[in-house]
Amino acid sequence: MRSTVGVLAGVVIAWLAIVLSQMLSAALHPPPPGTDLADPAALAAFINAAPPVAMACVLAGYAVAALSGGWVAARIARAHPSTAAMVVGAMVLLGVILNYAMIPHPAWMLVGGLLLPLPMAWLGARLATRRQAPAA
Repeated sequence: MRSTVGVLAGVVIAWLAIVLSQMLSAALHPPPPGTDLADPAALAAFINAAPPVAMACVLAGYAVAALSGGWVAARIARAHPSTAAMVVGAMVLLGVILNYAMIPHPAWMLVGGLLLPLPMAWLGARLATRRQAPAA
C-alpha cells in the first residue's frame, strides 16, 4: 500500500515540477499576442522561435520532475523504494514521449528528454534511501 501511495505522491510532485518549468519557459518566451497555440502550425512556429534557454527550462523540468518525484516515491515506499521511484521515472518518460509525439521540439530536447528521466528517478531513490553514517 505504501508503494502505491509513494508512486501517486511522486507523480503529483513530478507533475508540479513540470508545470513550474513550463511556466518558467513561458515567462522567458511568451507567445506573441493573438497566437493560437491550439493551431499545430502556430505552435510549431512558436517552439521553433523559442530561445534555447526557454527550451532548456522545459528539459530541466523533466529532469527535476523525475528526481523529485522519484525521491518522494522512494521515501514513502519503504518496501520497494527503488521500484517506486523508477515507476515515477517511467511515467515522466511516458509523458515526455507523448508530449514530443504531439508537439514538435528540437532534436536535442528529444534526446535529453528520453535519456534523463530514468537515471534521475534512480538518483532520487538513491538520495532518499542512503544511510547516514553513525555518529562518532
